[in-house]
Amino acid sequence: MLNFLTKGITQIFGTKSDRDIKEVMPYVQKTNEEYAKLQGLSNDDLRAKTPELQAYISNTLASIDSQIESLKTQSTLDAENLQAQESLFKQIDALKVERNKELEKALLEVLPKAFAIVKETAKRFSENETLEVTATHLDRVLAMKKSHIAINDDKATWKNTWEAAGNLLTWNMVHYDVQLIGGTVLHLGKISEMATG
Repeated sequence: MLNFLTKGITQIFGTKSDRDIKEVMPYVQKTNEEYAKLQGLSNDDLRAKTPELQAYISNTLASIDSQIESLKTQSTLDAENLQAQESLFKQIDALKVERNKELEKALLEVLPKAFAIVKETAKRFSENETLEVTATHLDRVLAMKKSHIAINDDKATWKNTWEAAGNLLTWNMVHYDVQLIGGTVLHLGKISEMATG
């Protein structure tokens, strides 16, 4: 009887896994919509999307970060007054908790765009032996250590083949929806189990 009841409830409400997938599917759909927008961009324009997301997150947190810094400054000025310092530290701790909540909201908001950038980059590496971009300082630093990055004047050329764990790897994968589901589930702090292959 219990088994029959369990099956009936599962048919009505679905399994926990079904509900979790239903929760993350809007993020996967949004990721694929954002991915479609990136396909016509140059490599430099695609690369510029990441700093845009970083700036959005920084701007979202700017007000609360300013409040935290102000309270820290005030606490150093009130170093002699232990009671005042304790009150300021409690305020700072409360703001840090609030900051973490705001950060999580911002990260969830940019998640589809971030995943789309990675997916489009993966596609470009899978379709091209090399990708050329305007060289940044980081490109120049990495080129000194990595043989798959070359600097020519103001351009950096990245090969799609590099050494990983002592083996030569050629990138030939583009993310499937199931991988986007897995990444979103992990971002939400849940456990994701996926079959390999």
